[in-house]
Amino acid sequence: MPELPEVEVVRRGLERWVSGRVVSDVQVLHPRAVRRHVAGGEDFGARLKGHRIGLARRRGKYLWLPLADSAQSVLAHLGMSGQLLVQPHDAEDEKHLRIRVRFDDAQGTELRFVDQRTFGGLSLHDNTADGLPDVIAHIARDPLDEAFDDAAFHLALRGRRTTIKRALLDQSLISGVGNIYADEALWRSRLHYERPTGTFTRPRTAELLGHVRDVMNAALAVGGTSFDSLYVNVNGESGYFDRSLDAYGREDEPCRRCGTAIRRRPWMNRSSYFCPRCQRPPRASS
Repeated sequence: MPELPEVEVVRRGLERWVSGRVVSDVQVLHPRAVRRHVAGGEDFGARLKGHRIGLARRRGKYLWLPLADSAQSVLAHLGMSGQLLVQPHDAEDEKHLRIRVRFDDAQGTELRFVDQRTFGGLSLHDNTADGLPDVIAHIARDPLDEAFDDAAFHLALRGRRTTIKRALLDQSLISGVGNIYADEALWRSRLHYERPTGTFTRPRTAELLGHVRDVMNAALAVGGTSFDSLYVNVNGESGYFDRSLDAYGREDEPCRRCGTAIRRRPWMNRSSYFCPRCQRPPRASS
């Protein structure tokens, strides 16, 4: 699943190539791509026509296009394989093209939603007073948000009575962090993924947040993490942060810090990658 850096790369592309344009036509080519818009594809298209797209926005892993002249937004669910691509009108249709949005201008490009596995989609929602689509009003701010409250996060972390990786992936506590960047930030912090949150001091929490921000900014600088052709920006270009990963996906490779082989363990239907020497498990679970 794309995490904050990958979604932010797409948001920046949409801001550059789509924001400010007026929708002239919408073609829904697969009903599952608008299944969250309960009124269906025809209604979805009709409600978008004639509206101007505002500045693309993001909170954590969630991306949306506000309608500048309306109190509604188009929420994009990228799922496991969803892509938002800006393509010339005459470009050949992608095999898994699901939605096409054209604009009332002479730029000669259109927005395409492509989704191989059809887990993602677009949907139209009312905005909250804060400008968020109402269905994601419960999502916490992300660590790159200027309004993120470090002190409040620490108190919430201490009060959860869970383990640190579970807390990092809790989008109601801190948004945007997924399996990849959780493992990377924990490796940088020398923390085991099962460390109880109740043991965190304020300095330890501050250090962890610093590493979360550092790894996400480093990923953003190179376009995010692309393990295959599914994670791309609006121009179809892949990111390169997979070449800089220190823990995730490096099972049996030497730790870049101490040389010990990185281990992988099953974790909540996912995997956790860690260095058994640098990230020792808490005593209670050993």
